[in-house]
Amino acid sequence: MASSTISYLWRDQSAPRGFRAGVSLHSHTNQSHETLDFLANLGNQYPIIRPLLSRLENRSQQMHGVRVDYANSYWTPPMTPKLAFDLETSQIEKIDLAPMVSISDHDNIKAPMLLRTVPSARQIPVSVEWTAPYGNQSFHLGVHNLPSARATEWMATLAEYTAHPCDARLTEILVALHEEPNVLVVFNHPLWDLYLIGAEKHQFLVNEFLLKNGAYLHALELNGLRNWDENRAVRRLAAQWNMLLISGGDRHGVEPNANINLTNAASFTEFVHEVRREKKSDVLFMPQYAEPWKHRILQSTVDAIRHYPVFPQGSRTWDERVYHPDAHGVVRPLSELWPTGSAPRAMRWMIGMVQVMGRGVVSGGLRIAWNEQNQLQLALGENDG
Repeated sequence: MASSTISYLWRDQSAPRGFRAGVSLHSHTNQSHETLDFLANLGNQYPIIRPLLSRLENRSQQMHGVRVDYANSYWTPPMTPKLAFDLETSQIEKIDLAPMVSISDHDNIKAPMLLRTVPSARQIPVSVEWTAPYGNQSFHLGVHNLPSARATEWMATLAEYTAHPCDARLTEILVALHEEPNVLVVFNHPLWDLYLIGAEKHQFLVNEFLLKNGAYLHALELNGLRNWDENRAVRRLAAQWNMLLISGGDRHGVEPNANINLTNAASFTEFVHEVRREKKSDVLFMPQYAEPWKHRILQSTVDAIRHYPVFPQGSRTWDERVYHPDAHGVVRPLSELWPTGSAPRAMRWMIGMVQVMGRGVVSGGLRIAWNEQNQLQLALGENDG
């Protein structure tokens, strides 16, 4: 029988007592390629945004001879693997727990492989957030602690499926991952309708996927960047399928993960065994999760486009961290695709507007405005554990 407990550090400061370690799952670094497809989806979903995007697309074509290609463009989070590892480690150490950090960038394992050359991070598991197409949706699966000797081989297998999806093959891969005794497979943010296909269709696909493959998944994620309502729905989904709940902060910016797992395991592999064999998971939500969700999303967005003068060359400004194919199809940073200072006016306006919203008085005012609704959600969550 699956046994999940959930605690909230802002309600109970003693929650970590009696545990040896804290586990940070699901966070991203500048090695993660984050799709820009959402911009096109926003333009279709919100008519007020469409004219701005059209202006940007037209100027790109006219001034630079480059047609905007959202599907083959991406942005990268600002933090290097070492900065991200140190951020997550520090948060756990502040509550007197031994830190374990599993970084899972989108569809690549560069960050943990780089970190394994750093003495303080040598024991980091090889993990990834795998994009698994399913029907007209894609699910994100956290695959943690791949065997080091075969990690590259596993990544080739996962990439081949993503490029050429097939339901039967997906089940074969999940069975094979399940047969790796030290690997942990988590269904990340299962109720997030990533491609905006509609809640009803998405829910149907989730349940169909779990019917076929739930036996080879080890937990459903309570996501630190999704809202209270969605995470409560994930709790109901876990109860329906008798599955464990597990943490997953999904950090993309500079705020550490908003939840972690508590454990008495002495290593990440022991933690995996605790989840898989003992079917036990203790999730702790950190104080930042109690902040208004819209405010946190705004701050995460601001983090993504902020200037970081002390970061390594090539990752300091937002246009160095956004990549797009040039006129010959070669993917390059936006900063190389236009002369200095010639970013399209519509883009400069949108970036500037978000930056202003994230500053001082404006951000504080929005936080107060959003807090009233958030307090209601906190009250509704009193029976959530």
